[in-house]
Amino acid sequence: MLICPELWRGDDGTDFFEDLSTRLSMKGIFAPLARAERVTSGAGGRTWQPLMAHFSAERGLYFGEHRALTASQLARRESHGALEAGEWGLALLTRLPIEEIRIEPLGRLPREKVRRALVVARLSDDGRPFYVLALHGAHISHGSYRHYHRINQIAASLEAGVPIILAGDFNCWRPLLRVLLPGWRSLVRARTWPARFPHSQIDHVLGRGPWRRLGGGASNGGSDHRALVADIELG
Repeated sequence: MLICPELWRGDDGTDFFEDLSTRLSMKGIFAPLARAERVTSGAGGRTWQPLMAHFSAERGLYFGEHRALTASQLARRESHGALEAGEWGLALLTRLPIEEIRIEPLGRLPREKVRRALVVARLSDDGRPFYVLALHGAHISHGSYRHYHRINQIAASLEAGVPIILAGDFNCWRPLLRVLLPGWRSLVRARTWPARFPHSQIDHVLGRGPWRRLGGGASNGGSDHRALVADIELG
């Protein structure tokens, strides 16, 4: 099973969701969260983004759907040359049988440039059903606690007694999640951010039910976060 918190589907034919689905022989769903423009020309540095990118804003993706770009962002955007318009979003892919899959909108927080959503899938493994909830969460500073309240409600509405996995990029530390998401157990522990010199885990795989931890860790795949890997099974 694969959860991709940031995936691109371009209007001009670049479709990372379709490419992954075909290459990995997986099925799933893509939740579009924002219209954007992606830089397709030029070459960047050796890393995913400059050290100060969180303060200097967009360099490879430009989100202008809900908030206007600043003058410096517009100037940088024009300097890139080729841009591709498309949709940026969250995806869940799996080789397991899918009994049900849907997108639950979480809305857009006032300080954000994108919408948020929860992918809810009911899968089965050797006839045993379980749920997977996939998330790309907002930052606490932007008000993500409102989304976690809604996630608790969605999880409570699922069939009682069926195990659940909640996983993705939470942009949140585990001690705070214990308060915001009570009753969940961490199924893998590894530092994921920032990718070059990780000091914090803000990506998580949480579980409810008889899940057994077999192993896991984090892998540097070239993004700004390390990819979290969890090897788990139903007890």
